[in-house]
Amino acid sequence: MKRDRALPRPPDERTALYERLRWQRQTVRKKTEGLAEADAHRRFLPSPHMTVAGLVSHLRWVEHSWFEVNLAGLPDRGPWTEDDPDAEMKVDGVPLARLLDEYDAQCARSIEIADATALDAVEQGPPPGSEPCSLRWILLHVIEETARHNGHLDIMREFADGVTGE
Repeated sequence: MKRDRALPRPPDERTALYERLRWQRQTVRKKTEGLAEADAHRRFLPSPHMTVAGLVSHLRWVEHSWFEVNLAGLPDRGPWTEDDPDAEMKVDGVPLARLLDEYDAQCARSIEIADATALDAVEQGPPPGSEPCSLRWILLHVIEETARHNGHLDIMREFADGVTGE
């Protein structure tokens, strides 16, 4: 029997990477949807800075660091210092909705930078003593880091109100 429609073509590499990254980023929103503000700032795990809000902020600054600072060579606007390397996770009093909006805006900025960069292009501002990474490697790393933190968000969400994710 002849098929009436063709099988979908696999996406090109950039599209496949963007789709995986987009899905992981959307999962951050999904795992925080409907969460009470107090629970977004509660500490469920032993780490003193591991909160839902803290992780959302951390993911925002991960995007900034990898795409703006390392890849594009732009100035580091991150809140961290040598004395306080975890400052981006200290967001008590900052509404989760604001942190999510800042994350979304940073993700959009990351894609703007990635869109203007070849997959094989390397970082303009790698950390001192590091070999420059390609955009391809950065995309894979940010997918992996976002996925890992989605697992943390999933655990904290279940502790908060029993909601489990996909």
